[in-house]
Amino acid sequence: MANTFARAISVTVENANAALLGATTVGGGPIADMSVDGDTLVVTNYGDHNVVILNAGSLAVTGGVAAREPFAVVVANDRAHVGVASANYDAVAVIDTRTSAVVASYPLSFNVTAMAASPDGKRVYAGRAGDGGIDVSVIDTTAERVGTIYLAKGDDTNIDALRVDASGRRLYAAVSDARSSRLVVVDLETGRVHRSLEVGDAIRGLELGLDSTAYVLTSDLNDRGVVHTIDLVANRIVASVPVATAPTQLALSANGTRAYVVDYDHVVVLNTETLTVVDTISVGARPSCVAVGVDRLYIADFTGGVTAYSVPAPAPMLYAPLVAANPVAAVEIRELEPAGV
Repeated sequence: MANTFARAISVTVENANAALLGATTVGGGPIADMSVDGDTLVVTNYGDHNVVILNAGSLAVTGGVAAREPFAVVVANDRAHVGVASANYDAVAVIDTRTSAVVASYPLSFNVTAMAASPDGKRVYAGRAGDGGIDVSVIDTTAERVGTIYLAKGDDTNIDALRVDASGRRLYAAVSDARSSRLVVVDLETGRVHRSLEVGDAIRGLELGLDSTAYVLTSDLNDRGVVHTIDLVANRIVASVPVATAPTQLALSANGTRAYVVDYDHVVVLNTETLTVVDTISVGARPSCVAVGVDRLYIADFTGGVTAYSVPAPAPMLYAPLVAANPVAAVEIRELEPAGV
């Protein structure tokens, strides 16, 4: 593992919201995306054409797979689903994070730009942008089948982020084009668009908070980086706050009280309750993406580095036994059409 103090020597944290734990280097960079699930952290190194698997606690490398231009990744149930490219087609490769074996591959017609998994990990959603429009491929990881949810037409339209709510019944897609952006809500019981909300500038990040709240990060040359708070019940923007100069990603802490915004040369920490910037974190290199565990924040950069911080863990649930006794039933997706190969 790389020397922790050499990489983290220029780390600055203005308040006690994050404590440096360690750092490592996993290639030449830049790191395109990261996903953490339990004690596993998966990193896609776009420049070095590989996927690296790390222990989320120690940052020790435990495995890896060579893959052409890996980009988006989501990890669930000891499986990493990675958007990759090849000479003939794009695909979602499935990697066993315990053995580093590629256990499945789903060829797709278009480029994968965003990914998300259902709460139980049984479905993986891959946002695609291609000729004439955008859609979401739905991978049933149990039946190993693929369906499609069509979202919008337009040659310049892109899916910037995907998130699934805690019930597994709603998929939220951040969609941008040359003119504007919007948050699209999909009813996963029908596979149809339920409604949408115009946001404005190009979307760079999306996270679902508590109490039917969403946070959307936008970026524009004039307005710079802005985080919008959305009331998902009323389907309207209730607050907007400038947070960064040229942001590229947004992540939310496990307890929903902190939002982490990747800016040009640092990461901004936003208090979501007061909508004020409380911290800035620098890792000595230009940050490329972030991932958040239960009590960990991971920052990757353009030189192939990954730095880990300790962040406040969520408070214990007062009625955990009651919640566990009433799990949310899995929903079936209907009216899906086969994805093109």
